[in-house]
Amino acid sequence: MNKTELINAISAKSGLTKKDSEKALAAVIDSISDALKAGDKVQLVGFGIFSVKDRAARIGRNPKTKAEIKIPATRTPVFKAGKSLKDAVAK
Repeated sequence: MNKTELINAISAKSGLTKKDSEKALAAVIDSISDALKAGDKVQLVGFGIFSVKDRAARIGRNPKTKAEIKIPATRTPVFKAGKSLKDAVAK
């Protein structure tokens, strides 16, 4: 499912227009992104938890030249599925 198909599904299930569904989806994505940028986690009970994980700096290797390269520390978004979502997918 791509973004357009998701907007169509939201519109069909909620009764909103496609334009309003697109605005709602954009608002949800922006709100989650802003919370993660601030270092907060977003917990949607039954669906899952969006959070940020810190990765430490490390040394890697260029597979072609075997030279060591320094990989900097980064912050990565992480999603952990909730029990209801796991159960729904398992069926």
